[in-house]
Amino acid sequence: MAPETTYYDDMRESPEVIDPPKSDDMVDVGEHVSDHVQHSPKPNLSVASSVRELLECPVCLNAMYPPIHQCSNGHTLCSGCKPRVHNRCPTCRHELGNIRCLALEKVAASLELPCKYQTFGCLGIYPYYCKLKHESQCTFRPYNCPYAGSECTVVGDIPYLVTHLKDDHKVDMHNGSSFNHRYVKSNPHEVENATWMLTVFSCFGQYFCLHFEAFQLGTAPVYIAFLRFMGDDIEAKNYSYSLEVGGYGRKITWQGVPRSIRDSHRKVRDSYDGLIIQRNMALFFSGGDRKELKLRVTGRIWKEQ
Repeated sequence: MAPETTYYDDMRESPEVIDPPKSDDMVDVGEHVSDHVQHSPKPNLSVASSVRELLECPVCLNAMYPPIHQCSNGHTLCSGCKPRVHNRCPTCRHELGNIRCLALEKVAASLELPCKYQTFGCLGIYPYYCKLKHESQCTFRPYNCPYAGSECTVVGDIPYLVTHLKDDHKVDMHNGSSFNHRYVKSNPHEVENATWMLTVFSCFGQYFCLHFEAFQLGTAPVYIAFLRFMGDDIEAKNYSYSLEVGGYGRKITWQGVPRSIRDSHRKVRDSYDGLIIQRNMALFFSGGDRKELKLRVTGRIWKEQ
């Protein structure tokens, strides 16, 4: 009927990702499931695919985890969506009650599936109730585009993102571990929450992103420069970098460890993990009539022994 279709579609318009509940609800069906990983393909993939379809919540379309609810007609629903449908089955509109689909939960406990990042190189096969946790930490999961000048939604591996930054965002690419950049702004009193410049450096067989921007720190406008590593955090800790800005016999220096691009640009910036320059000091370094910002930022990257 038309009203049922409208109700069903409304629920799909605002899907919500539901994490597996960390409660005793999982013990009776998953207590014997280990975190081991296999690297051989499972034989009956068609059966696994059919079971996976049964484990898909009809409302949010996410995988269901215990407790899985069902109505008196056998239609299933995840625990996260049950309160959203006001205790009415979205399929037949019967009252849901508190019926739990234990059979489907136990079938899921016996299921083993490949990581969803298989196409990125992950070859692991994981128990159903361990798969989500693995995927949240999988080293093959794609990276978000590190460009902060727009809400870019592109994801991919590092070679793909390097090409994307160069071709789509027109980012400057440099080879070498040292840099000397000059940043100029005609009206330094205009502070915008936007990236002024992103430069990508290639050295030591890796890629690094140098950010420089203006932002508001409380009521005071400041400038910040920081480095991000295009890779995971464990690899980023193998490198260090230094930044320096100055003029007229004075300078400010910063030394730190590049942050992984797994951490968002905003997270790094808002933690002030970089070279921070107050506006008055920046104008002093700029010299002249203090009406134009002229900053020269130098630095280098090195690999720890």
